[in-house]
Amino acid sequence: MVGKKSHWGILVNNSSCKKLFIESLLGGQFPLELDALKGKNGALFSSLTLRKYIEKEERYDQKILSKHTHQSLKSMSSGEQKKALLHYLLQEQPNFLILDNPFDNLDKASQTGLRKMLLQISKNTSLVLLLSRQEDLLSFIEFRYVLQRNNLLPYTQENIQERTAIFKRPIPASLGQFPLETNPLISLKNISVAYNNKPILKQINWEIKVGEFWQLKGENGSGKTTLLSMITGENSKGYGQDLYIFGKKKGSGESIWDIKKKIGYVTPAMTDLFLGYHSVEHMLISGFFDSVGLYKQPNRMQQLLANEWLQLIHMQNLKDTYFHELSLGQQRMVMTVRAMIKHPPLLILDEPTVGLDDESAQRFVALINQFANESTTSIIFVSHRSEPGLQPRHTYQLQMTAEGSRGSIVPKN
Repeated sequence: MVGKKSHWGILVNNSSCKKLFIESLLGGQFPLELDALKGKNGALFSSLTLRKYIEKEERYDQKILSKHTHQSLKSMSSGEQKKALLHYLLQEQPNFLILDNPFDNLDKASQTGLRKMLLQISKNTSLVLLLSRQEDLLSFIEFRYVLQRNNLLPYTQENIQERTAIFKRPIPASLGQFPLETNPLISLKNISVAYNNKPILKQINWEIKVGEFWQLKGENGSGKTTLLSMITGENSKGYGQDLYIFGKKKGSGESIWDIKKKIGYVTPAMTDLFLGYHSVEHMLISGFFDSVGLYKQPNRMQQLLANEWLQLIHMQNLKDTYFHELSLGQQRMVMTVRAMIKHPPLLILDEPTVGLDDESAQRFVALINQFANESTTSIIFVSHRSEPGLQPRHTYQLQMTAEGSRGSIVPKN
């Protein structure tokens, strides 16, 4: 009879050297608390692992995780991707699995399904869960720790630091590049989208007016990304439809670059674009030029404004620090301020709290609420999590049907 397996839940935060910790475990070097895994082989379940398989498929046409389906790995929903990766890793029969924030990017139904799968897997395979959010800890995990830098500390309230996020300064003023041209900013009327005869969106009607704060919700695979690509003008399916972006009908001669100049966009994957030696100050200033890095001489007003933003988020002492040396929470704050520094008419935040610990997520939410309260920028916040304290004034919900996802405005309670 197979003996009972041990499982570990490890809370990570901004001080955690998570990458080094994972490399040590996979390399066979275990801290005393995980001594039971010595001599065992492990596998890593993470978004980075998934990204590598997606890249292999796109660049080299190597279908590994998706070889049993005609669908590409990239076109799958987050839930389908994670399920495919999990099945593939288990075929290798590892003694233990390292799961790096496995519930990120998943809707509630997919999270519930994954929890059930992990419960079954735990009967034969040891699990090491690395989690940024306390709510993701699984009930059957008996050994719980907090990773502070390279050290595992007991999971106690004393070692879990939570602070109330408050920004005492008002957000800096705009330099006034964007005069109001039209209201609503975005208008979609009976928009439908299908790919290869597969319906994705069905008769979407949605208006986004100046200064509105929206949360966009929907299950994995419901078409949220497709809907965002219609709003940003990047989706060619918008041609010939009743789609107006900043007052101009799609296909009426507008430039995609003219549209992008009016949109601030934040997604966790954007961080990969800024792996060079960019200082925090230069990162912020580059938001004026929509460039990856700063290649123009900024004027005095732009420098002063960047400094005001850094004072707001309490990072003025880090202005000369390289962006890649910041913690994940700090990087996400800088990326968001960079997107907002011009006070664009529209700010899109696509799963912006993925990977953030509880404290960083709380700070992020406080900053977005302040944007909504103190500017005329319209905001679309996309997240599967119900972030405590987030104050959207409207919610647009996508509901999947056989004919494609339909949208509706959720009434306020």
